[in-house]
Amino acid sequence: MARPRKFDDEEVVRAARDQFWSHGYDRTSIDDLSAVTGLGRGSLYGAFGDKHALFLQALDSYNSDAIGAWRSVLRGPGPALPRLERLVRDISESISRDVERRGCMMARSATELAAVDKSVAERTAATVRGLYGELSDCVARAQEEGSLDAGADTGGLASLLLAVLRGLEALGRAGAAAEVVTGAAEQALALLPRTSAGGRVPDQQEDRSA
Repeated sequence: MARPRKFDDEEVVRAARDQFWSHGYDRTSIDDLSAVTGLGRGSLYGAFGDKHALFLQALDSYNSDAIGAWRSVLRGPGPALPRLERLVRDISESISRDVERRGCMMARSATELAAVDKSVAERTAATVRGLYGELSDCVARAQEEGSLDAGADTGGLASLLLAVLRGLEALGRAGAAAEVVTGAAEQALALLPRTSAGGRVPDQQEDRSA
């Protein structure tokens, strides 16, 4: 009779995720994974398959959390435009505080593997579509509420914001100063086609207290 597992799959995947996130796929060995998860090779292989299979589970975990975090902010209570502003500011501040420059695991994985790994490429594309969808829905709500110009291209604005946010990630990884990252974020927000109802861009304190 097989012995029951004495570990939590989700905790193991999260430990592996941190290892892959910090060191990348190629620079992470099975011995590294065994060390961070506390499981022997046999247990890892038996529960998760090979290193690649565990990596895909770790990437799926990261991507799901990323979309969930954006959704939590953008679909929260209150008007849509302040929600959009909060997301952009939160991300820019997080990038500015990332002294380890780990950046986004999805972006790092795509850079390392997407060109040669179809599974990673497909997951990256699906996650980008999910992030774009959240932005697009929020922009559309802001237009319906009258704070953004209803005649503006909803998809185009969402694409612009997505490009800016992914660009901020690249700036952070490159070691750009905090004021460069946050300045780019504020400029992107200033370019949104507000109506008179949209008003000026609220400062961080006003936005977070909303």
